[in-house]
Amino acid sequence: MKNKFFVLMLVLVIGVLAACGAKEDKTTNAGAGTEQKQVLKVGTSADYAPFEYVDAAKGEEIIGFDIDLIKLVGEKIGVEMQVQDMDFNSLVPALQAGKIDVVISGMSPNEEREQVVDFSDKYNQTEQVVIVKKDIGINKEADLAGKKIGVQTASIQENLGNAIAKKVDAKVEGRTRIPEIIQDMMSKRLDAGILEGGVAKGYLKTNDKLVAFPVEEQPEDFKAIAVPKGSDLKDKINKALKELADEGKIQELEEKWLEKAE
Repeated sequence: MKNKFFVLMLVLVIGVLAACGAKEDKTTNAGAGTEQKQVLKVGTSADYAPFEYVDAAKGEEIIGFDIDLIKLVGEKIGVEMQVQDMDFNSLVPALQAGKIDVVISGMSPNEEREQVVDFSDKYNQTEQVVIVKKDIGINKEADLAGKKIGVQTASIQENLGNAIAKKVDAKVEGRTRIPEIIQDMMSKRLDAGILEGGVAKGYLKTNDKLVAFPVEEQPEDFKAIAVPKGSDLKDKINKALKELADEGKIQELEEKWLEKAE
């Protein structure tokens, strides 16, 4: 009886071990066949059409030139770009704190930003304009004397606004989002706004009460992608941008997103 019992137990143990081994092999094989892409968190301020914005009539997805571009960059370097909306003035601090990995938001490098983050090569260049209502008689910078100029906080336009205000004795007021500038102009809480030319075109196209004229002293203004200081992402992104430019992909995005704002 003891021998029969021992043989029975031995068979059961072997069966259990065999089942566990088969389960382990299945798990291992499944893991080997599923290669997950690295995910990078991308910060943007989705109030900057046609570069990054939400078309409420079509859904809640962030779309635009920059969004298409960063996804193409992600394909080139083999990562998934996960875009999240943030206030513009919190993008660089979030990048420094490691809350996000990349910033693409129509951002221009300047001395202050370059001290704390690194920037890719430029991918788009533009001009700056003053946007006003047609009926208030502002046609040039000198007409801004004593007026209130709206700018996006922590932007290159804020620096331009401060320079113009000093020159003509105007007042600069910051806003978190671009639409706030337009809304406050229409309600007469602001007299003018300073916007990038490509962004202003979208508002001029949809609002016939607005006009714009170029800023007199145009800074060298170009857009670049921001990454943490010392990150190897900079070289990878630069390589991807060059390849996309050589392939005509960036030009295709310009035709898709920027020319329709003309």
